[in-house]
Amino acid sequence: MSDTHDAGHSGPIKTPKQLLATVIFAFVLPVFAIIGLVMYVTSGHKPGMGAANPELAVAQRIQKVGLVEVRDANRPLRAGEAVYQGQCAACHATGAAGAPKLGDAAAWVPRIETGFDALVHSALNGKGAMAPQGGGEFSDLEIARAVAYMANAAGASFEEPAAPKAEGEGEEPAPAAGG
Repeated sequence: MSDTHDAGHSGPIKTPKQLLATVIFAFVLPVFAIIGLVMYVTSGHKPGMGAANPELAVAQRIQKVGLVEVRDANRPLRAGEAVYQGQCAACHATGAAGAPKLGDAAAWVPRIETGFDALVHSALNGKGAMAPQGGGEFSDLEIARAVAYMANAAGASFEEPAAPKAEGEGEEPAPAAGG
Protein backbone atom coordinates (compact mmCIF):
# COMPACT_ATOMS: atom_id res chain seq x y z
CA MET A 1 0.00 0.00 0.00
CA SER A 2 1.10 3.41 -0.65
CA ASP A 3 1.79 6.18 1.81
CA THR A 4 0.34 8.74 -0.50
CA HIS A 5 -3.17 9.83 0.29
CA ASP A 6 -5.58 10.24 -2.56
CA ALA A 7 -7.04 13.74 -2.31
CA GLY A 8 -10.14 12.78 -4.30
CA HIS A 9 -11.46 10.44 -1.59
CA SER A 10 -11.02 12.59 1.50
CA GLY A 11 -13.93 14.47 3.17
CA PRO A 12 -14.22 18.05 4.36
CA ILE A 13 -13.68 17.06 8.04
CA LYS A 14 -9.99 16.80 8.71
CA THR A 15 -9.69 17.38 12.49
CA PRO A 16 -11.65 16.26 15.57
CA LYS A 17 -12.57 19.90 16.23
CA GLN A 18 -14.24 20.09 12.80
CA LEU A 19 -16.09 16.83 13.55
CA LEU A 20 -17.46 18.22 16.82
CA ALA A 21 -18.62 21.44 15.15
CA THR A 22 -20.31 19.48 12.38
CA VAL A 23 -22.17 17.24 14.86
CA ILE A 24 -23.40 20.30 16.80
CA PHE A 25 -24.56 22.15 13.70
CA ALA A 26 -26.04 19.11 11.99
CA PHE A 27 -27.92 17.45 14.88
CA VAL A 28 -28.11 19.40 18.13
CA LEU A 29 -28.88 22.84 16.68
CA PRO A 30 -31.86 21.62 14.57
CA VAL A 31 -33.32 19.81 17.61
CA PHE A 32 -33.27 23.05 19.61
CA ALA A 33 -34.71 24.94 16.63
CA ILE A 34 -37.61 22.47 16.41
CA ILE A 35 -38.27 22.68 20.15
CA GLY A 36 -38.28 26.48 19.89
CA LEU A 37 -40.75 26.43 17.02
CA VAL A 38 -43.07 24.06 18.85
CA MET A 39 -42.99 26.30 21.93
CA TYR A 40 -43.74 29.36 19.80
CA VAL A 41 -46.67 27.74 17.99
CA THR A 42 -48.28 26.29 21.12
CA SER A 43 -47.82 29.35 23.34
CA GLY A 44 -50.87 31.23 21.96
CA HIS A 45 -53.98 32.05 24.01
CA LYS A 46 -55.95 28.88 24.61
CA PRO A 47 -59.33 28.54 26.32
CA GLY A 48 -59.43 26.69 29.63
CA MET A 49 -59.89 22.96 29.58
CA GLY A 50 -63.53 22.08 29.13
CA ALA A 51 -64.54 25.64 28.32
CA ALA A 52 -66.98 25.60 25.44
CA ASN A 53 -67.27 29.39 25.52
CA PRO A 54 -63.85 30.94 26.15
CA GLU A 55 -65.26 34.47 26.55
CA LEU A 56 -67.63 33.29 29.27
CA ALA A 57 -64.83 31.37 30.99
CA VAL A 58 -62.66 34.49 31.08
CA ALA A 59 -65.57 36.60 32.36
CA GLN A 60 -66.22 34.11 35.16
CA ARG A 61 -62.56 34.08 36.20
CA ILE A 62 -62.32 37.87 36.42
CA GLN A 63 -65.71 38.59 37.97
CA LYS A 64 -65.89 40.47 41.23
CA VAL A 65 -65.78 38.41 44.40
CA GLY A 66 -68.75 40.08 46.10
CA LEU A 67 -72.30 40.38 44.85
CA VAL A 68 -74.86 42.94 45.90
CA GLU A 69 -78.51 42.03 45.60
CA VAL A 70 -81.09 44.71 46.19
CA ARG A 71 -84.37 43.49 47.67
CA ASP A 72 -87.41 45.21 49.01
CA ALA A 73 -86.92 45.11 52.76
CA ASN A 74 -90.45 46.37 53.38
CA ARG A 75 -92.30 43.65 51.50
CA PRO A 76 -94.69 41.66 53.67
CA LEU A 77 -93.42 38.32 54.93
CA ARG A 78 -94.92 35.32 53.17
CA ALA A 79 -96.81 32.66 55.06
CA GLY A 80 -95.41 29.15 55.49
CA GLU A 81 -97.73 27.63 52.88
CA ALA A 82 -96.70 30.21 50.26
CA VAL A 83 -93.02 29.57 50.93
CA TYR A 84 -93.62 25.81 50.78
CA GLN A 85 -95.31 26.19 47.37
CA GLY A 86 -92.52 28.44 46.07
CA GLN A 87 -89.43 26.70 47.46
CA CYS A 88 -90.06 23.39 49.16
CA ALA A 89 -92.78 21.66 47.13
CA ALA A 90 -90.40 20.69 44.34
CA CYS A 91 -88.96 17.93 46.54
CA HIS A 92 -91.29 17.59 49.52
CA ALA A 93 -94.45 17.12 47.39
CA THR A 94 -92.95 14.16 45.51
CA GLY A 95 -90.41 12.81 47.99
CA ALA A 96 -87.53 13.44 45.57
CA ALA A 97 -84.04 12.51 46.82
CA GLY A 98 -85.46 11.07 50.04
CA ALA A 99 -87.26 14.24 51.15
CA PRO A 100 -90.13 13.51 53.56
CA LYS A 101 -93.46 14.16 51.82
CA LEU A 102 -95.81 16.80 53.13
CA GLY A 103 -98.22 15.19 55.60
CA ASP A 104 -96.28 11.89 55.89
CA ALA A 105 -96.31 11.54 59.68
CA ALA A 106 -94.13 8.43 59.68
CA ALA A 107 -91.34 10.25 57.90
CA TRP A 108 -91.72 13.50 59.86
CA VAL A 109 -92.06 12.21 63.46
CA PRO A 110 -88.31 11.49 63.97
CA ARG A 111 -87.52 14.92 62.54
CA ILE A 112 -90.17 16.68 64.63
CA GLU A 113 -88.74 15.06 67.77
CA THR A 114 -85.43 16.88 67.19
CA GLY A 115 -87.28 20.15 67.76
CA PHE A 116 -88.23 23.18 65.72
CA ASP A 117 -84.82 24.86 65.97
CA ALA A 118 -83.04 21.76 64.66
CA LEU A 119 -85.47 21.54 61.72
CA VAL A 120 -84.95 25.20 60.86
CA HIS A 121 -81.17 24.75 61.15
CA SER A 122 -81.31 21.81 58.72
CA ALA A 123 -83.46 23.81 56.29
CA LEU A 124 -81.16 26.84 56.35
CA ASN A 125 -77.85 24.96 56.20
CA GLY A 126 -78.89 21.93 54.17
CA LYS A 127 -78.98 18.28 55.09
CA GLY A 128 -78.33 15.21 52.98
CA ALA A 129 -79.34 15.91 49.38
CA MET A 130 -81.12 19.15 50.38
CA ALA A 131 -79.14 22.26 49.54
CA PRO A 132 -78.97 25.21 51.95
CA GLN A 133 -82.05 27.41 51.57
CA GLY A 134 -80.88 30.50 53.49
CA GLY A 135 -80.22 33.62 51.46
CA GLY A 136 -82.38 32.58 48.52
CA GLU A 137 -85.56 34.26 47.38
CA PHE A 138 -86.98 33.86 50.87
CA SER A 139 -85.68 35.21 54.16
CA ASP A 140 -84.62 32.93 56.99
CA LEU A 141 -87.84 33.78 58.85
CA GLU A 142 -89.93 32.75 55.85
CA ILE A 143 -88.02 29.46 55.58
CA ALA A 144 -88.76 28.89 59.30
CA ARG A 145 -92.45 29.52 58.57
CA ALA A 146 -92.35 26.89 55.81
CA VAL A 147 -90.71 24.42 58.22
CA ALA A 148 -93.51 25.01 60.73
CA TYR A 149 -96.12 24.53 57.99
CA MET A 150 -94.62 21.23 56.80
CA ALA A 151 -94.09 19.86 60.32
CA ASN A 152 -97.61 20.87 61.39
CA ALA A 153 -99.04 19.09 58.33
CA ALA A 154 -97.45 15.90 59.72
CA GLY A 155 -98.85 16.34 63.23
CA ALA A 156 -96.54 18.80 65.00
CA SER A 157 -97.88 21.82 66.84
CA PHE A 158 -95.24 24.45 66.09
CA GLU A 159 -96.26 28.09 65.99
CA GLU A 160 -95.48 29.93 62.78
CA PRO A 161 -92.79 32.48 63.68
CA ALA A 162 -94.05 36.05 63.83
CA ALA A 163 -92.41 39.02 62.17
CA PRO A 164 -89.92 40.83 64.41
CA LYS A 165 -91.22 44.07 65.88
CA ALA A 166 -89.75 47.30 64.60
CA GLU A 167 -87.85 49.54 66.98
CA GLY A 168 -90.22 51.35 69.30
CA GLU A 169 -93.20 49.25 68.22
CA GLY A 170 -95.18 47.78 71.09
CA GLU A 171 -93.31 49.76 73.77
CA GLU A 172 -95.09 52.02 76.19
CA PRO A 173 -94.05 55.67 76.04
CA ALA A 174 -91.83 56.84 78.88
CA PRO A 175 -93.57 59.04 81.50
CA ALA A 176 -93.00 62.75 81.09
CA ALA A 177 -90.43 64.22 83.42
CA GLY A 178 -91.52 66.63 86.15
CA GLY A 179 -95.19 65.96 86.00
